Parts: sequence; structure tokens; C-alpha cells
Amino acid sequence: MSVLVSGSIAIDNVKTQKASQENLLGGSASYAAIAASFFSPVGMVGVVGHDFPKEHLELFRRRNINLDGVEFSEGETFRWSGEYMEDMNERETLSVALNVLESWQPSVADSQKSATTVNLLANAHPLNQHAVVDQLGDGPSFTIADTMDLWIQISRHELENLLKRIDLLVLNDGEAKLMMDTSNVVSAGHRLREMGPKYVIIKKGEHGAMLFGESDFFACPAYPLHEVFDPTGAGDTFIGGFSGYLASLGKRDYEFADLAGAIARGSILASFTCESFSTHALHDLTRDAFEERLETYRRYSSFA
Repeated sequence: MSVLVSGSIAIDNVKTQKASQENLLGGSASYAAIAASFFSPVGMVGVVGHDFPKEHLELFRRRNINLDGVEFSEGETFRWSGEYMEDMNERETLSVALNVLESWQPSVADSQKSATTVNLLANAHPLNQHAVVDQLGDGPSFTIADTMDLWIQISRHELENLLKRIDLLVLNDGEAKLMMDTSNVVSAGHRLREMGPKYVIIKKGEHGAMLFGESDFFACPAYPLHEVFDPTGAGDTFIGGFSGYLASLGKRDYEFADLAGAIARGSILASFTCESFSTHALHDLTRDAFEERLETYRRYSSFA
């Protein structure tokens, strides 16, 4: 059972109030694929340019990520630069260069189609997400789509059509309120479900996540960190870990409890991401370190 992750692959320059680093691995697909690979085999669909660092490709290969769906272009890789404010909740985008991503058309490799059980459409233009769904047909047992405020504002029609084709939508609380034109995040979650997906996850950053089902609801906090080093990619790590854990269960149909358990695993991986630049904390994360933090998290979240 494996996960197919499609989305952006980027080179990031990140600055916080304490440190800065350039030429980091970034992009929604990168974080999500590495996180998913902690639990399950992964295939990746994306595009990179001639300037994409070889060490990033070597990292994907060390994680046994199938790169047959990655296009290697002669142009330059998508680049993003940003700076975080003191509280790490606010950030300023300093520059964006779409480069090869601007005209990219996703192409799922044959070697990836037959193996996919969970299809993760990481944050990308809804038309690109539709294209991946078109190529996979009825193959995956579960399709997840992540989105953001930009697509809600400029591609709402395509996004609404996508909701009818997926099993789970994931977005943050501000985006959910924006899409449903409400100040009530619970109302937004239920109304988003009515637009097509069976489940909705609303991310609340340092305050955790909420899962909405037809008659079920689950909420959990984020893992409490004493210090956040760099939150870039935490949301992508979260949904990547979520997807990888689901695929590892070896099922074709998932129960609500499976999704709740997946949220916990994704939250733990996201907490590690926040402790370093880029995906660095995930590179050598051991199963023992993960399980130790998961057990602590379980203890923090239980009550008599």
C-alpha cells in the first residue's frame, strides 16, 4: 500500500529572528512525501529545474521515494523566500519565483498508478490537482486534497468541483472561514463537508487540528514544543504523515478512528519539522524517538 504525493518542489530561503539559511529543500510535495515515507512507500509527482540541488534528490532516493513522476526541466526551480516574525505565527513572503512550476502539467508515471492506495494532492493549483485525479481514475481508495487562500480567491470554481472528487479536504482555519464566509470554524467544517468530501480537516496551527465526519468529530492539540525553530512546511508534513499512516494500515476502507489516529501521527511528525530548518529533523528521525513522543502526546491528551 503506497501514497502518491503531487505538488510543488521548491528551493527555499528562510529567515527567522534567530537564524537564516538558503537553498533549503521546500515545497508542499517535498515535505509531504518525506513525512509519508516514514510509514509507507511513496511516489512523487512534481517538477524541478536544472538548478535543483543534487543533495535534495539524493535525500528523496534515500527515503525510497519513487521519482518517476518528477519532471526534470531545463528552466529554474520554483523558489520562495520568507521571513518569520518573533512569535513564529506571522511571516512575510519576501519573494516568489514560480519558474518551471508556472507551466507545469503533472504526469503520473505508470509505475506509480498501480501502487497508489492513498492519493495526496498537496497544496497546488486546483487544475493540477484535477489532472492527477484524471490520470489515476478509480485506482486509489482514498483521495486527499490540501488547498490555500490563494486558490479560494482566484480558482474557487475549480476548487469547488474538486471537492466532489475527493474523500478529504484539508485547510487551515482562516481558509475555512474565508471559503464559507463565516467567523465560526465549526460551522465552516460542517458546511465544507456538504460540498462533497466525506471528511474535512481544519488545521489550527499551534492549537492542533479538527476532524469533521458525517456524525463524528475529533479534535486534538498540537504537540507542545518549548521552542519553534522554523514552522515552514509543518502543515505539509502533517498531512503527509497522516497519509502515510493511513496507507500503512493495509486497508481499502478507513473508519473514523483510523483518521483520528492518523491525525495524531501527522501532528507528531509536524512537531519535529518545527524544530529545524526545512526537513532536516525528519532525515534521521528514528522510530524510537517518534514512538516516545507519540506516547507522551497520548498521555497529554487523555483524561479520566
